[in-house]
Amino acid sequence: MKIVVNGEAAEIRAATLAELMAELGYADAIVATAVNGAMVRKAKRDATPIAAGDRVEILAPMQGG
Repeated sequence: MKIVVNGEAAEIRAATLAELMAELGYADAIVATAVNGAMVRKAKRDATPIAAGDRVEILAPMQGG
């Protein structure tokens, strides 16, 4: 199905946010996630469905000085 990940069109097979994270190589990454503008906690990713047309944001923490 087609979705948007971090502003880029993507063709995916995942049915849940957790599956999408694994498909994109973020399974063990420490990141924040949002689906259609709503933040999704790590504990809820398995139960968060992904549908065609969804907009997913995956944000890595930034460090600096």
